[in-house]
Amino acid sequence: MTQPLPFIDLAAQQARLGDRLRLAIDTVLREGAYIMGRQVADFERELAEFCGARHVISCANGTDALMLPLMAWGIGPGDAVFVPSFTFIASAEAPALLGATPVFVDVQPETFDIDPASLHGAVAHARSLGLRPRAVIPVDLFGLPSDYDTLLPLAEDLGLLVLADAAQGFGGAIDDRRAGTFGQATATSFFPAKPLGCYGDGGAVLTDDDQLATRLRSLRFHGKGQDKYDNVAIGLNSRLDTLQAAILSEKLAIFADELAARDRIAARYTAAFQDRCPNSIITPTVPAGYQSAWAQYTLRVAQRDQMMAACKEQGVPTMVYYPIPLHRQSGYAHYPQAPLGCPVSEHLAAEVVSLPMHPYLGEQDQSRIIDVVCSAVEKTI
Repeated sequence: MTQPLPFIDLAAQQARLGDRLRLAIDTVLREGAYIMGRQVADFERELAEFCGARHVISCANGTDALMLPLMAWGIGPGDAVFVPSFTFIASAEAPALLGATPVFVDVQPETFDIDPASLHGAVAHARSLGLRPRAVIPVDLFGLPSDYDTLLPLAEDLGLLVLADAAQGFGGAIDDRRAGTFGQATATSFFPAKPLGCYGDGGAVLTDDDQLATRLRSLRFHGKGQDKYDNVAIGLNSRLDTLQAAILSEKLAIFADELAARDRIAARYTAAFQDRCPNSIITPTVPAGYQSAWAQYTLRVAQRDQMMAACKEQGVPTMVYYPIPLHRQSGYAHYPQAPLGCPVSEHLAAEVVSLPMHPYLGEQDQSRIIDVVCSAVEKTI
């Protein structure tokens, strides 16, 4: 029987880090500061230096990283927050938990990121419903930054705050600007499967706004003031564990190298599929000047289920992100959407399929994946 390949190989990364990782963990255990130990501040500083943001405020998970800026901005009932329909539920869950109304916006078929034209129509529709448009959450889906050159001036014209969702896109860039520096704030996640992931849950908010950063540091710690027993706001218990911060610092040290490896693997995938299956596979689009973090390498395939079944038989894992757009999910179907609906999101949900992608994917395994995928697709034609 053919040995199945891993979809993401975290064990290979752990082997590379080796003694450095064990030393970092042992240091935290020896020092015993498990909550807000010095490694948390060290990691926040290192992450800020990596991406060029003024402030990094770490927190317990990526969903809290989305909620905290919305809380700091006072977003709640009666407010509209615009979210792409083709993404993970957390992007809509955060405003909904605060009593705000997520309004679903369609995405662009080439990049999978939010469509500025759909956003414009959605804002007008929200106003017609009596909602106050307050913020937009562009999602850097699968690692590719959104079209911020278009979105930022549009958001300013529409009176919207921009909360960039870089849970998958951290490490990506547009020209010389890295994810974490677009909009008023950026949220990211350190879930283990992310390009920069810890060994549990974790997240962070990045911003250049000094006042917002101060507010976020309070809100992540129960809304504390000068003292933890002087609470000046209703906040969350959302602190990054010291152990996770220590692990993330070691991973950040090799992150640039891993991003380069992901880019090489993605380029090889794309070249092979465009050469061998140009009429049956649509490969990812990366606009000029953009760098994807390649959280996922995602194809569009017409006969997806048959192709996935054939890959499974040959030990090649595949995943679908995401099979149901948010505006179709039962817990969210009652929320408004852009006037023209989200047809691109629905179409993509029926076609997308992601292949194994991680920095330690060797050429032999990648060739095997390419051969199996092309053979599987040919069988469905």
